[in-house]
Amino acid sequence: MVKKIDDFAREGNLTLGLLNEVGRQVVVGEFEEQPFPTEADLAVKYGVSRSVTREALKMLAAKGLVSARPKRGTFVRPPDDWNLFDPDVLRWLLERKFSVQLLRQFNELRVAVEPQAAKLAAQRARPVQVAAIANGLERMRAAEQNEDDALESDIEFHVAILNASGNPFFVQFRDVVETALRTSIRFTNRVAGRTASIEDHERVLSAIAAGDPDRAVTMMRNLLDDVLSLIDRLEADSA
Repeated sequence: MVKKIDDFAREGNLTLGLLNEVGRQVVVGEFEEQPFPTEADLAVKYGVSRSVTREALKMLAAKGLVSARPKRGTFVRPPDDWNLFDPDVLRWLLERKFSVQLLRQFNELRVAVEPQAAKLAAQRARPVQVAAIANGLERMRAAEQNEDDALESDIEFHVAILNASGNPFFVQFRDVVETALRTSIRFTNRVAGRTASIEDHERVLSAIAAGDPDRAVTMMRNLLDDVLSLIDRLEADSA
């Protein structure tokens, strides 16, 4: 559930509340047909201090969403300048009107990252990390019996593989992949009329546990190719 500014106010962090509200408005396009409000206007509208407003605008600028220029004031930057690897920006993007193109882009990103992460996990994973992947799979099995959450268990499986890769860049990529997963899993489960394939995930885990990097790559790529095939089907049906 997306937090509103009142939720953050109750937690004592008005800056994050304003950041969340205004950042979401920028990304969903609420300022495409109107100028971005001034610092003073934002302070009055949301009942916060100028210092809170100023700090929130600095954070939005750091995410590539806005800039400020003398005589021009604060303005929204073009989408190509946004930091798409920022989890907040990704989360706000998902609040826009559903886009098959965005869904495909998310999963193309997964294809570029997750098979290589699976390969590295097969080469480097410690027993405790293999156990974490296996735990995600066990949760997925439990979810099929309505004893766990299908989405959260699938995410745990994939994030555990990133963690097991031993590559700190992949590990820090987990927020992006998790956001992509939250979008794609929810969609593909609905389109496919089923939850994720336990057998496909078992094959990935088996390859990693066996220390077989080539098979780990192949099994993860096969799993993701299934997702892209569902997107192809949706595009063909809507053509």
